Amino acid sequence: MGYSKDQLLTRLQELQIDHAKYEHPVVLTVEAQAKYVGNMGGALSKNLFLKDKKHRFYIVSAMADTKVDMKVLSQRLGLGKGGLRMAPEEALGEILQVPLGCVTPFALINESARHVSLLLDQGFKSQDRCIFHPLSNDTSIFLAPSGLDKFLKSIGRDSAYIDLEANPMVGKDQPPDLAAFVPSGSTVLPDTPEKVASSQVSTGNHVILDSKSVAAKVKKPSSNMQHVKENSAPAAQPSLLFKDPEKFVEEILDKTSSLLLSEITEANVKQQGEQLGTALVNSLRKRLSSDLKNLATIYKNTAYTEGFYAGTHHQPKRS
Repeated sequence: MGYSKDQLLTRLQELQIDHAKYEHPVVLTVEAQAKYVGNMGGALSKNLFLKDKKHRFYIVSAMADTKVDMKVLSQRLGLGKGGLRMAPEEALGEILQVPLGCVTPFALINESARHVSLLLDQGFKSQDRCIFHPLSNDTSIFLAPSGLDKFLKSIGRDSAYIDLEANPMVGKDQPPDLAAFVPSGSTVLPDTPEKVASSQVSTGNHVILDSKSVAAKVKKPSSNMQHVKENSAPAAQPSLLFKDPEKFVEEILDKTSSLLLSEITEANVKQQGEQLGTALVNSLRKRLSSDLKNLATIYKNTAYTEGFYAGTHHQPKRS
């Protein structure tokens, strides 16, 4: 069972993250949500839950008036023009563990969402307060972008702020600028028919698009990913973690140490000597394999992106 709204709010209090809560009737569209909280000072958000052909999942959290072109976004991720589509409804329950209309970055607190990639609209960074559903669409919470960053850091995520409306060239000499954000892990769901919307439907913070509609627009009211610095360069700059080999190794050691301590705590105290050691090793290999592969893939993609960026932006001195 995933986190509940009350558990999430308690977690925010424990982290001492300043936030305001406003309860309202269940809303299924951003417009409906705006009727209750749109004039209370804060930037409404729309959240897309997407998947690619390899069953890798993404949350794209955008300002309410940001145009998200899924074909462009797919190319920027290196997935081709048709590589992204809306995730099936059953994935909401299986992976994010939230009902329809409740997609939110806070769903990443659930272990089942550990491989879900998160892309945040860079527009949030200039807002005093942002508005999200706290795992339930009968409530809205207001918090500063720094509060969201603090929450994400507490669950082992870095905040990846992206210009979602950018449309950089992608080709042989212009690699996809968001390739480092493609998760290496995949989730296999039961083979059930996906529910396809016949037209665009905005379900609270979850926007469903048909194959002809690739951008959602409403009235504006503010594993591990990467921090992206705002500058004039078209490419997103990866986190320092994946540029520094020492920090990269420290991250691996931190994950291993944390998991080892949790395994010792949970281990059967009756197990002794070689028996306990074997059990721990097997458990560590099983539980760390996917995470370490994910880290290594991000490191590789970051190195590739950094190398290309350095090569294309290096200006030789004229004699």
